Amino acid sequence: MPAYEFAVSVRTQYLEEQSDPDRAHYVFAYAVTIKNTGTVPAQLISRHWIITDTNNRIEEVSGLGVVGNQPLLQPGEQFEYTSGAALETPQGSMKGEYFCVAEDGTRFEVPIPEFVLSLPRTLH
Repeated sequence: MPAYEFAVSVRTQYLEEQSDPDRAHYVFAYAVTIKNTGTVPAQLISRHWIITDTNNRIEEVSGLGVVGNQPLLQPGEQFEYTSGAALETPQGSMKGEYFCVAEDGTRFEVPIPEFVLSLPRTLH
């Protein structure tokens, strides 16, 4: 029985040099690793993100591929990319899903677990 599975992990970083807290503009980078943990080669076709700030302002972003790519991953292969998001608050979160198609034509969704975007904690 074929398995259609991708594992997703995310690392985040606050980009102080691109942010302007006086204008409620906070920029974050996130590095995503997508690994084909299934048994069938599959291609990431599109993405859907839900970005929420602490004012409960929600932005949805959908589009083809990731950073201009639609990677085809063999079982065990992984693809890494870095992108970014801007919020009006110093904290927020992102979650979503990738839409994929396996080599045999099977379509499947890969959930992207929610992760937090947050300024580094400062101690005084």
